[in-house]
Amino acid sequence: MSNPLLEKQILPAFSRIKTDDIKPAIKTIIKDNKESIEKLLQEKKNYTWHSLQEALDVLSERLDQAWSPVNHLNSVVNTPALRKAHDDCLLLLSSFSTWLGQNVLLYTAYQQLAGSEQFDTLNQAQKKIIHDQLRDFRLAGVTLPEEKKKRFAEIHQQLSHLSSQFFGHLLDATMAWKKIVTDKEALAGLPESALSLARQQADSEKTEGYLLTLKFPSYYAAITYCDNPILREEIYTAYTTRASDQGLYAKKFDNSKIMQEIVTLRHEMAALLNFPDYATYSLQTKMASDPESVITFLRDLAEKSRPQALQELETLKSFAEKNLNGKPLQAWDIAYFSEKLKQAHYAVDQEALRPWFPLEKVLNGLFTIVERLYGATFHQQKHIDCWHKDVLFYQIEKEGKPVGQFYTDLYAREHKKDGAWMDVCRNRWKFNNHLQIPVAYLVCNFMPPAEGKPALLTHEEVVTLFHEFGHVFHHLFTQIDYPDAAGINGVPWDAVELPSQFMENWCWQKESLQLISGHYETGEPLSEKKLTQLLEAKNFQSAMMLVRQLEFSLFDMRIHIEDKQGKHIQKILDEVRQEVAVIIPPKFNRFQHGFSHIFDGGYASGYYSYLWAEVLSADAFSAFEEEGIFNRETGKRFLNNILSRGGSMEPEEMFIRFRGRKPSVDALLRHKGIMCDHN
Repeated sequence: MSNPLLEKQILPAFSRIKTDDIKPAIKTIIKDNKESIEKLLQEKKNYTWHSLQEALDVLSERLDQAWSPVNHLNSVVNTPALRKAHDDCLLLLSSFSTWLGQNVLLYTAYQQLAGSEQFDTLNQAQKKIIHDQLRDFRLAGVTLPEEKKKRFAEIHQQLSHLSSQFFGHLLDATMAWKKIVTDKEALAGLPESALSLARQQADSEKTEGYLLTLKFPSYYAAITYCDNPILREEIYTAYTTRASDQGLYAKKFDNSKIMQEIVTLRHEMAALLNFPDYATYSLQTKMASDPESVITFLRDLAEKSRPQALQELETLKSFAEKNLNGKPLQAWDIAYFSEKLKQAHYAVDQEALRPWFPLEKVLNGLFTIVERLYGATFHQQKHIDCWHKDVLFYQIEKEGKPVGQFYTDLYAREHKKDGAWMDVCRNRWKFNNHLQIPVAYLVCNFMPPAEGKPALLTHEEVVTLFHEFGHVFHHLFTQIDYPDAAGINGVPWDAVELPSQFMENWCWQKESLQLISGHYETGEPLSEKKLTQLLEAKNFQSAMMLVRQLEFSLFDMRIHIEDKQGKHIQKILDEVRQEVAVIIPPKFNRFQHGFSHIFDGGYASGYYSYLWAEVLSADAFSAFEEEGIFNRETGKRFLNNILSRGGSMEPEEMFIRFRGRKPSVDALLRHKGIMCDHN
């Protein structure tokens, strides 16, 4: 049986994707897949791994390879026409996904395979895929009576549509707000890099002066460095009310009703399957056993960290009041005075560090670190069909053989989703002696090169880059040959952040910092003094940042446990803030209306995953602290037991194989500099 998908490594032809062709193409593939599955179910009685799972892999890979570039383009070069085609396809894909998940004959086929003699001959990864498939059938409502099945399918489709609407409103609201500043004095305090960006943005719109936007590099620079509190208040208010009832464009882009509908429908979907709430339903595919264990985990961390967070806030208030002339510290003052306080205590200025972190130097240093840890080498490939002139493409090799490839799209621009992420372009897949190597997209929103200078990163942006590369390596270093368990696939959501947070550690070690830093003009390394100052500042306000993560995580869990009709989103957020936060934002703040992770992403009832996985990553890195941060044997052990295993076994089992014991929270608290009583 030949497979044209695997005859050679075929990458997406982005330049040939026409908006008008997207929906017909996806529609045709879904129709073909349905017919093939129905034929397969009619013909076979004694199913094997080959006749069932491998046959379905061929179909799902064809669909994934058509949809992946479209879904990606919608995030990085969004247009109204592309968004319309994307959203139309989401409805088709949602309907097909439900049809698959509720297909009783297909479910029966998997049950038969799980109960067959052949099942005992399968390897661990294959057995786990079968078990996960059976679980997912049940979570898709396969055993429901027909009327409830129909309602489940309707909800699934509605949720897909609503999530896309949420994303669209947030993107449109972000792009809609712009401020022209003609008086440079009004921007006093802004670093030269931010002024260059603002000038560049004004030029692109053929206007004089400086253009501020709500794209993160522009917003972050203004809220952190601008000396003018009135301007800080204006941009803070615009940013924290995006896509809300408090925003300037509330009538067009308000996400309030969308959020209410999403939460309500999620609870209804869970209730159809007899789960008490959506959180319990969601945790069926995660490491955490139940919502209570997650809440306990989060509140335990809050108890350990909040006292220190309160002390950090008092230190900030005392520092700021000298410059506020008796006025209270406002929400739009916090980032500004925090940066001033950090500079005063540690002489560390993120903007002043930019010249020492040119993007090319950081990338080359990162590649060197990975080569030393895992024996992998990186090779840039030219003449690859990409979606933008700034996109680069690389191949990773081990022992002269390609193991994976990835695209990088690292600069902020209009019509591109905010944030940083990794997504799957191709899965590792071995079929009929052909191997498809995995391919990933890596996306960030850094300041682009400006006024003759290369792209220069803050150290915080370096950490972001390392984080996303951790996801890339998790996906590309997999040795699992079955798509459903290769790379990040099949990995529980609360473990998928382990490799990404793990990679961040090399941004805080002197040996590795020397590899990733060097002045863009002279090549001069960071001085010993600057290195020391940077490392000493590592845990500046770390407890304040931790309780902020706890705020988001508890809010996410509580609305998906308690708010059955989505009517108490703001009330629950207010309660969570009273419980764990040390900074209570203004009443107009509508953070939740831009909380894409849980309303337009995979993190609903799962935002806690960042902290859950950080416990694993901190403890995993402590092995390198003990054995050497470039110890090849330790790196090989991490690669073989965690990075390469994908979703082929339970994460705790992988961790124990690597570390020799279960994970402990102590390393996380130590790495964050949080002092507490462990008795």
